[in-house]
Amino acid sequence: MKLHHQIFLAMVLGGVAGAFTSESTALVGVPLLSVYDLLGDLFINALKMVVVPLITTAIISGMINVGDGDNLGRLGAKTVAFYLTTSLIAVLVGLVVVNVISPGIIDGQPARDLLGLSADTEQTLQSIEGRGAADFTQILRQMLPPNLFQAAAETQMLGLIVFSLFFGFFLRTLPGAPGEHLRQTIEGIYQVILRITMVIIRFAPVGVFGLIAVTVSRTGLDAVEPLALFFVTVLLALGLHMFVVMPLLIRGLAKRSPWRHLQAMTPALLTAFSSASSAATLPLSMECVEKRSGVSNRTASFVLPLGATVNMDGTALYECVAAIFIAQAYGLDLSLTTQFLIVITALLTSIGVASIPAASLVAITVILGVIGLPAEAIGLILVTDRLLDMCRTAVNIWGDSVCAVLLARSEGEEDVLRGPMRELNVERD
Repeated sequence: MKLHHQIFLAMVLGGVAGAFTSESTALVGVPLLSVYDLLGDLFINALKMVVVPLITTAIISGMINVGDGDNLGRLGAKTVAFYLTTSLIAVLVGLVVVNVISPGIIDGQPARDLLGLSADTEQTLQSIEGRGAADFTQILRQMLPPNLFQAAAETQMLGLIVFSLFFGFFLRTLPGAPGEHLRQTIEGIYQVILRITMVIIRFAPVGVFGLIAVTVSRTGLDAVEPLALFFVTVLLALGLHMFVVMPLLIRGLAKRSPWRHLQAMTPALLTAFSSASSAATLPLSMECVEKRSGVSNRTASFVLPLGATVNMDGTALYECVAAIFIAQAYGLDLSLTTQFLIVITALLTSIGVASIPAASLVAITVILGVIGLPAEAIGLILVTDRLLDMCRTAVNIWGDSVCAVLLARSEGEEDVLRGPMRELNVERD
C-alpha cells in the first residue's frame, strides 16, 4: 500500500478509535489514551529530532549548490518576494471572507453576550499593557542568537536559518582543500540525515493514528458547535487560498497541473494535518517535492527549510480572521485603518511565529494588544484551535511546496511535475 494511502487509512482508524475511547478506557490495565499519546509523541519527537540538523545542513548544502553569487541572489530574492506575496494574499482572502460572513455578529448584534464575554474591557486591557509593536523586536533578536545551541534547544529556527545562510555563503567561497573537504562533509551529513528521516517516515501511519485518536477522543466534534460560524469562516478562507489561489498560480505561472502537484504532496499534507507542525513535516515535504514533484535538490533544499519558518500562509490568514472575529464579538469599531493594521501585523507576526502546534496563539495575542483588544478573548477560539491548527498547517506546507515548484520552473527546470511520481522508500536512490 502506498504511503499516503497508509496515512489516510491511519487517520480514519484513529478517528474511529478516538470516538470509542474515553479517559477511563483501558487495555490490560493501561489507559488507551496514554498509548495513543505515546505513539503520537514518539513520531513527532523523532521528526523534531532531525529538524535542526536537517534544516542547517539542507540550507548550507543548498547555498553551496545554488551556483554563483548571481544565481544565489536571484533565487533568494524570488523566494522572499513569493513568500511575502502569498502571505499577503492569504491575509486579504481571510479579511474579505470574515467581513462578508461576520461570524462575530449574530442577528445584527455583537455575539458578546452569547459567547459569555464581559462587557467591561477596561480590566482585561490592563493585562496586555506593555504589549504591542515592541514585541517585534524579539523577533529581530532571534535572527542573531547569542547561543546557537540554546536557539536549537528552544526551536528558535529563525536564528539557525540566518546562521546557516551565512555559513553556506562563506563556505562557497572557501578555497583549497579545507573548503572542499568541509563541503563534502556537510553534504555527507545531509545525506545521512535524509536516510534517518526516511526510516522515521516509514512509521508515519502509526504516529498519525495516535495523533488523530488522541485529538478525537479528547475534543470530539462537539467542541466545534459553540463557534460553528467562526470555524466555517476559517475553513472557507483556508479552502479558497489552498484550492483556488495557489492552483491558479501553478497553472498560470508554472504552466503545470495543480492536481498533479496535489497528488505528489498528499503524504506531506496528511502528515501536516495530523501533526499540526510545519517543522515536523519538513522532512517529508522535502522528499515529496524532490521525489514526487520533480523539483531539484538545489531548489528544494534552499526554499523549503526557509519556508518552514518564515512562510505561514495559513497562520497569517487565521490570525487575521481570529482578530477580526474577536473585535466583531466585542462590538468594537473596525475602521479601514484598524483592519489595515490587522493585516500588516498578521503578516509580520506570521513570519516570526514558531513552526510548532498552537504557536500562532502567541502571535494573535500580540495582534490583539496592538489594536487594543482584550487578550483574554483569545480563550474564545481555543475550543476550535486544535482542529483549525491542523488545517492551517496543511495550508502552510502547501504554500511552501507551491513556491518550490514556481521557483524551479522560473529557474528553467523542465522535469517539474512531468515525470512519474516515485514512492517514498526507506532508502534514497
